[in-house]
Amino acid sequence: MTIQENILKGIQDAFQALFDHSVELEQLSLAPTRKEFEGTYTFVVFPYLKVSKTSPEITAKQIGDYLVANVDQVADFNVVKGFLNLVLNQRSWLDIFSKIYQKPHWGQLPSNGQKVMVEYSSPNTNKPLHLGHLRNNFLGYSVAEILKANGYEVIKANLVNDRGIHICKSMVAYLHFGNGETPESSGFKGDHLAGKYYVIFDKEYKKQIEQLKNEGQSEEEAKKNAPILIEAQDMLRKWEAGDEEVVGLWKQMNEWVYAGFDETYRKMGVDFDKFYYESDTYLLGKDIVEEGLKKGVFFKKENGSVWVDLTAEGLDEKLVLRGDGTSVYITQDMGTADLKYKDFHIDKSVYVVGNEQDYHFDVLFKIMQKLGRPYGPGLYHLSYGMVDLPTGKMKSREGTVVDADDLIQEMVETAERHTKELGKIEGFSEEQAAELYEILGLGALKYFLLKVDPKKRMLFNPQESIEFQGFTGPFVQYSHARIASILRKADQIGVEYKNLDFSSIKNVEDSESSLIFLLNDFEKKIKLAGEEYSPSVIAQYLFDLAKEYNRFYADLPIFSEENPNVMAFRVALSELTAQTIKKGMSLLGIQVPERM
Repeated sequence: MTIQENILKGIQDAFQALFDHSVELEQLSLAPTRKEFEGTYTFVVFPYLKVSKTSPEITAKQIGDYLVANVDQVADFNVVKGFLNLVLNQRSWLDIFSKIYQKPHWGQLPSNGQKVMVEYSSPNTNKPLHLGHLRNNFLGYSVAEILKANGYEVIKANLVNDRGIHICKSMVAYLHFGNGETPESSGFKGDHLAGKYYVIFDKEYKKQIEQLKNEGQSEEEAKKNAPILIEAQDMLRKWEAGDEEVVGLWKQMNEWVYAGFDETYRKMGVDFDKFYYESDTYLLGKDIVEEGLKKGVFFKKENGSVWVDLTAEGLDEKLVLRGDGTSVYITQDMGTADLKYKDFHIDKSVYVVGNEQDYHFDVLFKIMQKLGRPYGPGLYHLSYGMVDLPTGKMKSREGTVVDADDLIQEMVETAERHTKELGKIEGFSEEQAAELYEILGLGALKYFLLKVDPKKRMLFNPQESIEFQGFTGPFVQYSHARIASILRKADQIGVEYKNLDFSSIKNVEDSESSLIFLLNDFEKKIKLAGEEYSPSVIAQYLFDLAKEYNRFYADLPIFSEENPNVMAFRVALSELTAQTIKKGMSLLGIQVPERM
């Protein structure tokens, strides 16, 4: 049993012995004691006053006395109103530390035998990835890593939106204005080249609208009748009919884009196990519509369109197939959900998609559950808020988007400037310094985007994110580098800290016990982050841990400590902290430097 479990069992026994009352263990809980009071764990007695039939203070004191007498780990207690603050004995801290220090696979929970697919990125092949995609990719990758650490088998999937009118817009513009340029001839990355023509299309479209308005058409008519839009719509019909020339251009431009995406994904440090393409899935789902009609889940209207009635679930009626038999987005999403299950027999499926799609996924999940899909209860929409910059919102059609490649490069350059100013690259070769700037720049970007609860809209401030002090990635990274330097020194001077003998350690200092308490929380935080699909839980934990380590480092000597066992214990405590920071940062997709 863990110390917490032991104390809770003691509290359960106390209720039986003192008040002749049986309490289920599941009903009892401990909270961390607030910093201003002495103690480690706090038990709140208010909910049990009907049982004790006495005041909160007397109830807390009676339970406290019982625990001191009967639970080895409880050395003392204090009572603040109805809050029983428990003080652990010195031995307990060393036992906790010893247990986690010797634990194999620290930060990895045992397999739970379940499979989960995390679908993220989902780019359009008509433009490069932008700041919004960065939050999406970092969230998806991090949640996948956190779920792995929770014992799931994880499949990282990317559903690429590689067809549709928006793709045809880039293609039409390229045919008119491209003059046969390629990524090689233009020096553009493939995704940037496609994005360039998407912007050109929009400019030309607006120009044609103005011309038609000058010729007497209303704005609405002009928008429908602009020749370049009609051409794009015609191109989409040709693509769907398999026109050789159109399909050939589509394949060529998509290949350019995929090569560009691959380069950006490598820079971002994200990867995928499975790619799905909308060009393969857009016709799926019509068989499910037939099945739903037979089961009475769907109904047909007079015009032949098929609908689902979700009014009983607090929604409305939703179209699942048009009267002419053509799909809507929900049709193909139903088909793709079935395809994923067929491919991998997943227990859960997490969709990392912005919160503007909340309603769509609510409808999709309710439909799949109505259809009785075995994976229905495991469908989850990881809905996240948009990212703004201090300069305002981004629009990719107008070419004012904040490009992911540019932002990553800017972050690396900012990290370089900042690191040089602080003189943290002494003795580095050029290659080592360049690697450090990349680790810090990308770490700052990822940490800043992941430290905020995914559901919240956020403002990304590049300058603030790169600071070495405060709630930032570089602060946590620098703390790791500091500990790595301590461990190198310990090895150089021959400190034996791997096989510790605790017998001569009689006292654990406050900053040591606070650090051990936090380290002991790591796997609980991993579990919580997995349950909430929230990397921000890990980011906050790592900040608290790095802060606590820096307090310990400032409070207590390591190498000037006279007792060699105490010195070895502090080195071992430093080592476990470094391992925990490294593992925790890897769950966020962030590397940590060994020196700075």
